[in-house]
Amino acid sequence: MIERIREQLEKGERIDRQQAEWLWNNASDKELSSLSKIVRARFHKADEATYLLMRIINYTNVCVAKCDYCSFYRLPGDKDGYVRDKEYVFSKIDELVNVGGNFFGFNGGFNPKLRIDYYLDLFSSIRKRYGDKIEFYALTVVEFLYIARLCKLSNKEALAMFKEAGVNWITGGGAEILADSFRLRHSPLKYTVKEYMDTQADILDAGLKTTGTMVIGFDETLEERLDHLETVRDFQDARLQAGKEGLFSFLCWTYKPYNNELGGKEISSQEYLRHLALSRIYLDNIKFLRTSVLTQNQAALEGLNYGANDFDIPWEDEVTQLAGAVIEKDVDRILGYAQEAGFKTKLRPVNICQPLGQVK
Repeated sequence: MIERIREQLEKGERIDRQQAEWLWNNASDKELSSLSKIVRARFHKADEATYLLMRIINYTNVCVAKCDYCSFYRLPGDKDGYVRDKEYVFSKIDELVNVGGNFFGFNGGFNPKLRIDYYLDLFSSIRKRYGDKIEFYALTVVEFLYIARLCKLSNKEALAMFKEAGVNWITGGGAEILADSFRLRHSPLKYTVKEYMDTQADILDAGLKTTGTMVIGFDETLEERLDHLETVRDFQDARLQAGKEGLFSFLCWTYKPYNNELGGKEISSQEYLRHLALSRIYLDNIKFLRTSVLTQNQAALEGLNYGANDFDIPWEDEVTQLAGAVIEKDVDRILGYAQEAGFKTKLRPVNICQPLGQVK
């Protein structure tokens, strides 16, 4: 079976879901790594990887979604709840720019007191102050959908307003596991798979960019993981076959089980790497596969040998840090991990049409 799959991949053919399940249950780590490199090589040089130096800015921690795996949210009225103002956000951006970063993302929650005007003012002020020298993910897919519905706007109407405010990206966050069985167990207020994917299509149709994401290590089954990968691949197929822009990248990270209702135990880095390889093999229509330094630290860079070609060096993310993630800010050390794994690294420009930076 391994040789049959290898032959398919070398011919540029794809595997089906049954083969993916077989690989997970039967292939060795070495075999998964080797097969993932075949697909990776369709898009990227074998010994090169790219990265971003970025931070997540958490603009509010008030959220009514009540996902049981979240260590970050506070309900409305909680004494520890907050909403950040523009000066706070500017200070976070300035600090990142001063250390060489040029990309950041927003992540908060379903805050019922924040209407769309808050976001439009914030994003347009950022664009006015910094122009195009920085770039940002404005919200996650699910946050955007919540805001549009809260303000009784269609996705199309809300997206036009965000675009006018200078927004270019809305990240694929909030996907976790794209299986309704999982979402009903853990995040029933966070929209169905169809609602999520329809919103991603609307984002792309509006001329904005978005990404694919996945989080593993809760209590999801293999079937639910494969549901997720199949949903993403089918979505990308439909976009590309229609001549439309698809997902820019796919990022997978791991659940941190501390300080939340769900709890549990962290999965091993070995399991993460195996899943990363399977994602690269299965998602043969997405160019950029990203490995998670935020949740895997040094082990994430070994992910470059399991199909990944890109990674973040994160400067901050309260959501994940409160759940147990440890941020390492020594950029040279992190790049050194990539070099130890056998890769030359390049800083990826925020405008993907620009040439890559110098090899380090």
